[in-house]
Amino acid sequence: MEYQPGNLDNQQLLHFYRSLLLPRMIEEKMLVLLRQGKISKWFSGIGQEAISVGATLAMDQDEWIMPLHRNLGVFTVRDMPLTELFKQWQGDITGYSKARERSFHFGSKAHHVCGMISHLGPQLALADGVALAYQQRGQQKASLAFTGDGGTSEGDFHEALNVAAVWGLPVIFIIENNGYGLSTPTNEQYKCEHLVDRAKGYGIEGVRIDGNNIIEVYNTIKGVRDYCIQHQKPYLIECDTFRMRGHEEASGVKYVPKELFELWAQKDPIKNFEDYLLSTQVLSAEEATQIRATIKEQIDADLRQVMETTPFVPSVESEMEDVFAPLIENDIPTLDSLVQPVVQHKRFIESISDAMRASMHRYPEMIIMGQDIAEYGGAFKMTEGFVNEFGKQRIRNTPICESAIVGAALGLSLEGIKSVMEMQFADFVSVGFNQIVNNLAKIHYRWGQNADVVVRMPTGAGVGAGPFHSQSNEAWFTHVPGLKVVYPSNPADAKGLMIAALADPNPVLYFEHKAMYRSVEGEVPDAYYQVPIGKANFISKGSDATIITYGMGVQWAKKYQTENTDTSLTILDLRSLAPLDYEAIAAAVATTGKVLILHEDNLTGGIGGEISAWIAEHCFTQLDAPILRCASLDTPIPFNTVLEKQYLANSRLHEAMQKLISY
Repeated sequence: MEYQPGNLDNQQLLHFYRSLLLPRMIEEKMLVLLRQGKISKWFSGIGQEAISVGATLAMDQDEWIMPLHRNLGVFTVRDMPLTELFKQWQGDITGYSKARERSFHFGSKAHHVCGMISHLGPQLALADGVALAYQQRGQQKASLAFTGDGGTSEGDFHEALNVAAVWGLPVIFIIENNGYGLSTPTNEQYKCEHLVDRAKGYGIEGVRIDGNNIIEVYNTIKGVRDYCIQHQKPYLIECDTFRMRGHEEASGVKYVPKELFELWAQKDPIKNFEDYLLSTQVLSAEEATQIRATIKEQIDADLRQVMETTPFVPSVESEMEDVFAPLIENDIPTLDSLVQPVVQHKRFIESISDAMRASMHRYPEMIIMGQDIAEYGGAFKMTEGFVNEFGKQRIRNTPICESAIVGAALGLSLEGIKSVMEMQFADFVSVGFNQIVNNLAKIHYRWGQNADVVVRMPTGAGVGAGPFHSQSNEAWFTHVPGLKVVYPSNPADAKGLMIAALADPNPVLYFEHKAMYRSVEGEVPDAYYQVPIGKANFISKGSDATIITYGMGVQWAKKYQTENTDTSLTILDLRSLAPLDYEAIAAAVATTGKVLILHEDNLTGGIGGEISAWIAEHCFTQLDAPILRCASLDTPIPFNTVLEKQYLANSRLHEAMQKLISY
């Protein structure tokens, strides 16, 4: 192994040596503790330390890094105390994730280290978002993300590289090619000669290096970082290496040929670098022994401090509190607090557009992203004219890669920038599902990082668009802790809920019914106001029956009341589906004792089932009839408008109401 230190002086070389030794010696201690049952799981990076250490040393301390399982060197080079790391690995309540996560599934904003999720690929897109934030601010910075050879087969890898290339983002993507994805060798994972060859397909530069050579890794990353910043382009680096332990300790290494261990043992990144320092007299044998002794003493001392886990009594309240980031006080008035506001007659689509336009002025760094949203103005012309007003840097057309754009939005949030990501149709969210339910939703609960992202979801039927452009999928997300879900039914609420969603530091899925865009109109205040998320609204209070609904269901219920004046209805517009306003639901039940839950979503698994169960548990004595649900058929949405009409819940509303009222 050849080392070319260039301008590195002896002190820097010794610092590199200590930085390499620390994660290796920590790991050796962890493996002992694992056998003793003092930690429950371990993903070893022994043999790969030069990549994590060299890359992190090459980056500035305030540049975000997205590490994975085998990147302990990232955490140690960023000076995260071993006492705190060990608490994390023990599952201690005072650890970085408050005992909610294991091993390296955590992050620290103070150290600019982003916690991974087990799905691996999604972290790459977060690096795109961070780099976009740097670029928007004109900062001379780059972000860095790790993946393994196995992770390069995931769609997120390709999406993230494509977005970074198309947008010209200063991102460094590192592939740690250790020859195996768990037990699957590389010849069963890909057919290109080298993974770095994939860079050419995205029009970016790439290089393949010896990942066990700390100097080569450091110098390469240092130079690539300068390149990315100077040229505002991404770069792909493939690091050849080998892991000397199993994928994780329980998996073992029986599937690896013995001769590979013998070969790579000769390429050990620490032994070779130590030999080089000894041969060049930068380091003496006595100094090497002393450095190891000092590190061992430090490790043992730190572990003694936290050897016993902190006793605690689990608290439901604290667990629930940490699902969402706390709301920040703001001076935005609520719709209900406006006194004699100046109003204009607006269509539903105009009210949403107005809310985003006003918010773009309120939050000067806010970015809107989506397919065809710039010059074209979006599929529904929601953002028409925005690019002329705010420029293409803030109104960004995206490639067709929903997962990467949701991830980029979360990356922006790491740097404190708000964003709106438009799903061209709510149906397309399925290809961004993982980012939403595993990254956006869980990040605050896992390590206290907020996800200040709004995902717009044009949804619903009634326009003859068929099964892939018309489905109602809001219930997919009401089941996921950490997500807020809103669904307005009228222009005034649409504006106020969008403003509230953008003010909220948590991820919000904003459902907007396509058929309502230009068909539903109403008076909308000119003021900048919010409709609090989680607060339902009584459209009317009657005495015969109660309809609990939202979105298009509100329009159906109002139309039913107009056409059936002999029936007195309480109509409750939920407005927010997560969190639900249970106080308002209970009050709505009490007004009539007869309840129908109406929604456009399919019957089975729709949110109506959850609301019905809650009413049965908490309001049973108020009921004078069984709780009924009126929903769409349990079929995909058909294209033919005659079939679509039959599919929709509205076609059965009269029958359901007659059954309820006559009970």
